Formats: sequence, structure tokens, C-alpha cells
Amino acid sequence: MFSFLFGNVLSWRIQNSTNNIGDQCPPQPHPLGMCKSRVAAYGYPCEEYQVTTEDGYILSLKRIPHGVSNADNSTEDRTPVLLFHGLLVDGFCWVLSTPKQSLAFILADSGYDVWIANCRGTKSSRKHTSLTPEDPDFWDWTWDQLADYDLPAVLQFVYNQTGGKKVHYVGHSLGTLIILAAFSEHKLIDIVRSAVLLCPIAYLHRMKSRLIWLAARIFLAETIHMLGYHEFNPVGPVAQELLGEVCTDPEVDCYDIFSAVAGPDCCLNTSTTCIFLQHGPQSSSVKNMIHMSQLVRKAGIRKYDYGNKKENMKHYNQPEPPLYNLSSIPPHVPLFLTHGGQDFLGDVPDTRHLLRTLVRQHDSDDIEVLYMPDYAHGDFVMGYNAPQLIYKPMVEFFKRH
Repeated sequence: MFSFLFGNVLSWRIQNSTNNIGDQCPPQPHPLGMCKSRVAAYGYPCEEYQVTTEDGYILSLKRIPHGVSNADNSTEDRTPVLLFHGLLVDGFCWVLSTPKQSLAFILADSGYDVWIANCRGTKSSRKHTSLTPEDPDFWDWTWDQLADYDLPAVLQFVYNQTGGKKVHYVGHSLGTLIILAAFSEHKLIDIVRSAVLLCPIAYLHRMKSRLIWLAARIFLAETIHMLGYHEFNPVGPVAQELLGEVCTDPEVDCYDIFSAVAGPDCCLNTSTTCIFLQHGPQSSSVKNMIHMSQLVRKAGIRKYDYGNKKENMKHYNQPEPPLYNLSSIPPHVPLFLTHGGQDFLGDVPDTRHLLRTLVRQHDSDDIEVLYMPDYAHGDFVMGYNAPQLIYKPMVEFFKRH
């Protein structure tokens, strides 16, 4: 889920919320990991794999090959679906609630072979062929590398494991940005059957969140980097202290910081939020946070800007970082996009800009848009009514493609 400083959002909410959710949530409830502690607990099968990227990161990949109600069906008859999370969370976000509420379980029970990605730096993907998380080089990446390495490695693995079946893709927030970036360079087209974009994140320079806008404008992520940090721990003392500086702005309501960042959610319940808090936010790289800040400060979607022409020339052979041209996405790739009217991150003006870019050149039969006027950023993954309003139309879209 793209939620810049999302871990801070929820951490701060525990400390300051009047309903005191934190007191209701015992710590460390899932020490055995998602498969054993969460998926198997509901009677679903869960397989665990490791996928190594071309640049050496060893990623955790989970699989729910079938549902509880259709266990007798062979996976040979099932179409694979890959779920890719957003920023500062991991694949656990797809199984936060009960089987009737969580997308991963719903898809498995609907007859799909469900795969759940965990990008580099998250709790279960902190291994490398030659580096450790204590090495600064381990954190030398941005979402450019997620699009170039993590996403292709995982998609190709699923494609190969399922006998060459093209894969339906579901991304939330940052998970949408990386697939759009890949598609714009005509990558992965041959192995992706369709793509569902929940809260699509691409253009960010008109975002509604005052807190995120300020964090980008005061170069918060760059400050953390200058202090010598390479791993961005959203609940670490440095991030918390710097967030406190942002919260001195009178227009930022840090007593309801969740809404200040992601927008006022309509449809979250305490139990699902509690499980999210118990699992905890995930680390990313400081460099990745800098890259996200660059998208907020500047119009357009560019690769990481190294800050001077010499470094950009070294990496890109041009003085400015290259643009991702989303209008070059092939018009025949089936796309399902859904966004919310209360989302402060994937806000309406920026999302409409993205939609204009895609719709005007896309085959009309291969693109669908679902607008949810009351939804904010978290509702698409954790909303109690998302199964009826979002996931049911999504499954129907899959059936048509």
C-alpha cells in the first residue's frame, strides 16, 4: 500500500487515538509467519517459495493454490493471480481479515491459484546472495528496481510454476506504480493476462495530503539519508522525530494522522486494523522514500534523480532522469482501475490525469474504471464492504479476460 510514512500513521494513531486501539492488540501475534499463523489457521493450504532476483535479492513468495470449498480441483485448471502490496507493508495485507473479507481467500474460493508477493526489505524478504541488511548497499534501491527486478522475477516464477499460464495481476498503491512502469517499457506484457490497479499511484504532484506534501517539500527523506541511515524504519526513532517536526504545522492534524496521510476512511473496523497493527509496518529503503518524494515535488513520472547531471549521465546517459511514458502502454492490455473520492494519496485530480492518459489510447473493451466516492486509501484493502463493492466486480473482470 503506498502510504508514505504509513507505519508512523498507525503508530501515532495508537498513541493518540481516543479509542485506544493499541490497548486491545497484544503484540507479536504471528511469530510463525503468514502461512502457518494466518492462512492455515483458516483451513487453507499455503506454500512458501523463495525467488532470487537478477540483482541478488531473495524474495518470499506465498501461494494459496485453492480454496476450502474447492480443494478437490486441480491447480492445472486454475488461472494464477499475483497480489503485490504497497509501500511499508507486505503480503500480509491480503489476509488481514476473515476468509469472507480478505481478497486472497476470496480469490482462492473463487477458483484462482493465488500467489502473494513480498518485495525486498520487508520482514520475509531480507536476504541477499552476498549482502545483509546491515550493509548500506542492501538498501541501494528504489521502486525502479522493484519494477526492473522484483516484479519480473516473481511474475516469471509464477508463470513457470503454473506451466506457462498468463497471470492476472492485482496491485495496491505502489504495487500499481511498478506494473505501470513495466508496462510503459513494454515489459511483462507476454506473461500478464490482465492487471487490476487498486488506488493507482502514478502522478503525485497534486496530492491532497498536506502531511505528505510537507514531508516532501522539507526533504524529510533526504535528511534521514544525510544522517547516515539507509534503511527506512517507519516506527524508528529518527522517522518518528522528524514526523513530529512535520506535525508542528497547524494544517496537519496529527491526532488523526491516519486521515491526514491517507484520507478519511469510511469502512475500516477495529479488528482488521488491530491485526494490521499487530503484524507491524515494514521497512523500505531511504532511497526509495526519496524517489517517492521526487514524484510529489515534480510533475511527471521519472526514474530516480541522482541530484546532479554528472550522476544522471552516469546512470542514464542523459542529464535528466528518463520519463516513464504511460501513454506507450499497449492498448490491448486489460486494465481494471478503481479509486476513491476520499483518497489523499491517489487523489482524484492525479488519478484522473492517469485515467486520461490511459483511456484515450486504450481499447475500450479492455479498460474498466470503478470510482468509489466514499473510499480512502486503506478501504480498498481493509474495507468491510470491499468484497461486495470491489472484489466481486474484480472477479467478474477476470472472468471476462
